Amino acid sequence: MKAKDPNHEAERVVLGAAMLDGRTVADIAALVDAGSFEVPRHGLIWEAIAAQHTAGDPTEPVAVAARLADEGTLAKAGGGPYLHDCVTAVVSADSGAYYARRIAEAARRREIKAVATRLGQYADLSGETVAAVLDRTRDALNTLAGPGEAWPAPVPLTEARALPAFPAACLPDWVGDMVEAVAEATQTPTDLAGSIALAALSTAAQGRLAVQAGPDWAEPCNLFTCTALPPGNRKSSVFAAMVRPILDAEATLAEEARPRIIEAVTEAEIARRAAEQALAAASKNPGDPDLANGAKSAAREADEVAVPVSPKLVADDITPEAAKTLLAEQGGRLAILSAEGGIFATIAGRYSGVPDLDAFLKGHAGDMLRVVRKSAPAEYVAAPALTLGLAVQPEVLRDAARMPGFEDRGLLARFLFTLPASKVGSRNPSPSPVPAAVKAEYARKLAGLVYAMHPRTEPVVLELTAEARAKVVALEREREPRLGPGGEWEPVLSWANKWTGAVVRLAGLLHLAKYPNTGAATPVEADTLDAATMLGYYFADHALGVWSYMGAGAETGPAAALLDWLARHGQSGMSVRDMHRALRGRRGLATADAIRDAAARLVDHGYLRERPQPRRKGGRPPSPRYDLHPDMAKADDLA
Repeated sequence: MKAKDPNHEAERVVLGAAMLDGRTVADIAALVDAGSFEVPRHGLIWEAIAAQHTAGDPTEPVAVAARLADEGTLAKAGGGPYLHDCVTAVVSADSGAYYARRIAEAARRREIKAVATRLGQYADLSGETVAAVLDRTRDALNTLAGPGEAWPAPVPLTEARALPAFPAACLPDWVGDMVEAVAEATQTPTDLAGSIALAALSTAAQGRLAVQAGPDWAEPCNLFTCTALPPGNRKSSVFAAMVRPILDAEATLAEEARPRIIEAVTEAEIARRAAEQALAAASKNPGDPDLANGAKSAAREADEVAVPVSPKLVADDITPEAAKTLLAEQGGRLAILSAEGGIFATIAGRYSGVPDLDAFLKGHAGDMLRVVRKSAPAEYVAAPALTLGLAVQPEVLRDAARMPGFEDRGLLARFLFTLPASKVGSRNPSPSPVPAAVKAEYARKLAGLVYAMHPRTEPVVLELTAEARAKVVALEREREPRLGPGGEWEPVLSWANKWTGAVVRLAGLLHLAKYPNTGAATPVEADTLDAATMLGYYFADHALGVWSYMGAGAETGPAAALLDWLARHGQSGMSVRDMHRALRGRRGLATADAIRDAAARLVDHGYLRERPQPRRKGGRPPSPRYDLHPDMAKADDLA
C-alpha cells in the first residue's frame, strides 16, 4: 500500500483545524494561501474557509460545504464527508498554525524546484544572448523570497514573448538591402527600418494600388505601420534615411506643378473679374435680359475654372480635420509619417476634446469620407487611401489602448505593429555606413514608383495567378481555427480578423516593388504571396506581443489599468471604495464591480493581498482592504 504523504496529511490537519475553530483562520492565513496547498482540492476548501471567515460567517464543515455547493465545486473538493474527515484528523485546533508553517515551507521548496526548471529552459533559449539569459536568471532567482518573507514576486499580467526579427529577406533586393544597411549604420533593429520601408512603399503607391483577392474582394494596398522603441533608438535618423526619396519626389512634383498652378490662378482671376464686370453691367440695366444672361454665364465660367493644389504626399503632425481636408484636396491620397506618437493623442481629441477616428478608419478601409468645411459645401471622397507610418515609444501604445474608440472601434486592429528589442547598450560605436550604391538604387526606384503612380486617377487593380489565389483561400482556411476559443490568435481577435487582408496588401506592394516597370500589367505570383505571408506571420507574432504589452484584452485591460494607477498612486490598506472614489469615470473601471473584478485579478497574480477580516456577528461586512506588493507600494500602511 502506498504510504501517505506527510505534507498532504499536514494540509488536511490545517483545514480541519480551521473548520474546527474559526479563531485559528487569521493565524493560518498569515502563513498560507490557496496556492500553498499541493493537493488541488485542499486549495478549493481553503478558499471557501477564508471566504466564510472574511464574511464573518461560520467555518464549520456544514457551512463550508454549503459555500462549495453554491460555487459548484463541492464535488471537486471531495464532498461533505471529506470535510468531516479533515476535521477528524485534528487532535487539537491549536496545531493548525504549526502545520501551516510546514505547508508554507513545502510550497517554497516546490517553488524553488520550479525556478530551477525554468533556469534550465532559459539556458536553452537559442534566440537570446547570454547576457539576456543571465538577466532572466537573476529575475527568476529574485522571485524566491528569503527566510521570513511570505510574498513572492507577482506573476506578470501579460505574457512576455520572444518576438522574431524582421524578415528583410522577404523584401525585394533593393528594399531589403537598404533596410539592412540603414539598420547597421544606425545600430537599430531591422524591424524599425523594415516597418518604415513598407510605409514608404505604401506612400509611393499613393492609394492607386489594389489586389483582386477574390470575386468580390478588391483589397486596397495602403498600410498602417507602427514600431515601438524606447527613446535613444535613433528613430528620426532611420525615418530620414528611408523617407527622404519620397520627400524629394514630392518637391519635384510640386515644382513641376507650379507653372500649371500659376496659369490656373491667372485664368481664375481673369474669369472672376470678367464675372464681376458682367454682374455690374447687368445690375445697372436690370431689365436687359442679354446682360443678365451674360452675367450668369460669366459667373458659371469663373466657377468652373479649377485651380490645382500643389502635390503633397506626406504630412507629419496633423489634426483629423486637416487630414480630411488634405485627403479631399489630394484626390483621396495622403501619408502621415512621423517618428513621434503625438498623432494618437491628436486623434483622441487633444485639441478638440472629442475623438475623431473617421478619417483614419475610412482612410484604411477605403470607405466614402464626408468632408465638411465652414466656407464651402461638403465634399465626398469616394475611396480615401491613407498611409500611416509611425515610430513611437512603447508607453504610447499603452496610452493608446486606453483612448476611447481605439480598441473597440478597431483603430488599433488596422496597424501592423512591431515591438523589437532595443540595441542600446550593445551597439557598435563604429558601424559601416550605408553603401552609396545601395542608397542610390533605393532612392531611384522609390522615386520612380512615386512618379509612375502619381498621374493615375484610378487604382491599378492587380490580379492573382491561379496558384496565388489558391494560397489566399488556404490562408483563410488556416487562419480560422486560430480565431476560435483557445486559439492562438484569440487574444488579438479584432486584429487577426484583418490578417489575410493585410497579407494581400503586403503582396501587392511587394509585387509593385519587385516589378516597378511592368508590375501594373502582370499578376501577383505565388512566391510573392509566400513572402507576404512570412511578413504576415511576423506581424502576427508582434501583434500578440503588443496586445500583451498593452493589456488591451477584455480581461487583462482593466486589471492593467488599475495596476498602473496603483503603482503611481496606490497605498496599502486601500479598499474598493477608496479606489472607486479615485478612479470614478475611468474607462474600464467606472463601477465598483469593475474595480472589484480587476482587484481580484491582481490578487490572483500576487500584486495585491486581501487583508483578513475580523469576524462580525451581524451587519454588513466591511469592504475588503488590500495590501500592495512591497515592490509597488508607494506609501506607508494607512491602517
